[in-house]
Amino acid sequence: MTHANPTRDGQAYVVRGADLVGGGRADLLLRDGVIVEVGSLSAPKDVTVLDADGLVALPGLVDLHTHLREPGREDAETIETGSAAAAAGGFTAVLAMANTDPVTDTAEAAERVLDLGQKVGLVDVQPVGAVTKALAGEQLAELGLMARSRAGVRVFSDDGKCVHDARLMRRALEYVKAFGGVVSQHAQEPRLADGQACCHEGELSGRLGLPGWPGVAEEVIVARDVMLARHTGSRVHIAHVSTAGSVEVLRWAKSQGIAVTAEVTPHHLLLTTDLLGGYDPVFKVNPPLRPQEDVEALRAALADGTIDAVATDHAPHARHDKEHAFAEAAFGMLGLEQALAVVTTVMVESGLMTWDEVAAAMSHRPAQIASLTGHGRRLAAGEPANLVLLDPSAEGAVDRDRSLSLSRNNPWHGRVLKGAVHATFLRGRATYLDGGVTR
Repeated sequence: MTHANPTRDGQAYVVRGADLVGGGRADLLLRDGVIVEVGSLSAPKDVTVLDADGLVALPGLVDLHTHLREPGREDAETIETGSAAAAAGGFTAVLAMANTDPVTDTAEAAERVLDLGQKVGLVDVQPVGAVTKALAGEQLAELGLMARSRAGVRVFSDDGKCVHDARLMRRALEYVKAFGGVVSQHAQEPRLADGQACCHEGELSGRLGLPGWPGVAEEVIVARDVMLARHTGSRVHIAHVSTAGSVEVLRWAKSQGIAVTAEVTPHHLLLTTDLLGGYDPVFKVNPPLRPQEDVEALRAALADGTIDAVATDHAPHARHDKEHAFAEAAFGMLGLEQALAVVTTVMVESGLMTWDEVAAAMSHRPAQIASLTGHGRRLAAGEPANLVLLDPSAEGAVDRDRSLSLSRNNPWHGRVLKGAVHATFLRGRATYLDGGVTR
C-alpha cells in the first residue's frame, strides 16, 4: 500500500554525517521523494545541507495504534493536530483507529479519513476499519468493501471494545484472510473486566477502592484468539499487551508457527500501577498500568521479538472528559511525541535493544503488519526518503504545555527522558525540523 508523494516545494537535502542503523556514518541525498545516494557526498549547489553529526538516522516510524478523534471529537484532537504530534515524534505513518463518530465501518468513512490525512500531508494517515458495525460486536462491518476502497484498509479493530464473541471473531479472521488483512484485538473479556474496571486487580485496587481489571481478562482472549488464528490460518494482532501471562501465551503461539503479532505501548514499558496512589486520572488507561513484574516481562518480550512492535495507543482527551474523579474519567493518554524517547530511555540506554532493533520494532515490523509497502524500508539508495533524525544524547523534562496535540493528558509531564527528535522527513520533505512542524 503506497501513498502519493506530498512534496510541495521540491526542496532537496543532504543529511551530513548521520549514524545509520546497520551502516555506520554516512551522508544521504534526499531528492524527489527518494534517497538518491548514500555515502560520502559533495553537496550539489541546489540542496539544503543538514548537519547530522551525532544524530542517529532511523527509518520513519510507523504507529499501528493512533486515535485521531476526527470525525466527531475535534475538541480532543484533529487529524491535523494529531499528524503534527506524530511528525514531532518521528512518525511518517500512523494507523487511525476506527472508534470515531461516526465509526469507520464503511468504505466511505475510511476514504474520508484517508482524504483528510492526505490534505494535511504531515504523515500518511492509514484508516483502520471497524471489525463490527458501530463497534457493537453483533455484525461484521463492511470488511471487504473497506479493503477494496481507495483507502485499501488492511487492519481491522474494534479497539476500545473487545470482539468477545468467539464465533464472530472466527468469521472476521476467515474474511480478512482472503485479502491479506489482519484483525487487531483489544483483549478484554468483558465478563472478567467490564467497562467500569480501571485499575490492575490486586492489593492496590482493593486499598484504593477502584474496580479491578485482572490480567487474566486479557490473557484468556489472547489464548482464544491465537487458537482461532491457528484454526483459520489467518493473522491476528494483539493490541497493547500488558501482562506477563499474555507474553507467555504469545511466546508459545509463535513457537507453534501461529500467525500472531503483538504490540506494546510506551507507557506499559515504563509506568506501573504504583502511580495510581494519587488518583491522578492522567494515569487511567485501558488496559491499566500493571505491576513492575509485568513491565519487566514486556521489556524482555520486546527485546527478544516475542512482542513485534511498539505502538503508542495515543489517546487524546478534552479536559472535561479527563478531569474527573478517577473512576469516572476517560481512559487513555498521549503517546506520539514521546514514544521514541521512552524507548530510547528504557530499552536502548539499558542495553536491552540496539538501534537496529528499535528500527525493527518501530518501523520495519509495524509497516509489514499493516501492509504499508512505502514505509519501514532500509535507508538506502532508491528507497523512499522516510526517515527520522534523533539526538540520542539530548535529555530534558517533558512539558505537556508544549505538546502539539490539542489535549494535555500527557503521562510524561515533568519526567526526564533521553533522546529528542531533531527532524522528520516524509518522502524527502521535512515535516518536522528545528523544533517545529514544517508545512
